[in-house]
Amino acid sequence: QVQLVESGGGLVQAGGSLRLSCAASGRTFSTFSNYAMGWFRQPPGKEREFVATINWSGSITYYTDSVKGRFTISRDNAKNTVYLQMNKLKPEDTAVYYCAARLLGGPGYGSSEYDYWGQGTQVTVSS
Repeated sequence: QVQLVESGGGLVQAGGSLRLSCAASGRTFSTFSNYAMGWFRQPPGKEREFVATINWSGSITYYTDSVKGRFTISRDNAKNTVYLQMNKLKPEDTAVYYCAARLLGGPGYGSSEYDYWGQGTQVTVSS
């Protein structure tokens, strides 16, 4: 069974911080370092959008402009986990956040580039 499980979402005031985690499990992820990972989000009433991506080793990262300088993506291949540290949160960051895995590829911006998805975790930022 292939699973990506997000955790760490919740309700936070504007200016606060949250750390999302995404744990990968299953035979497909026996070599987690074969996967580039990404975080996407879907705000209420809007389409899913790219947030951040990281290559297999963690040496290359990309972010959407609206989160640069506030969010940090990282990974721990020994724990089969990718993280999204979110600081200085704004109400417009409110969304369901999803992690995704891309096999044998570099960092990817488009949702269609990813092979596996988690179920999502809700992040709500109050003003």
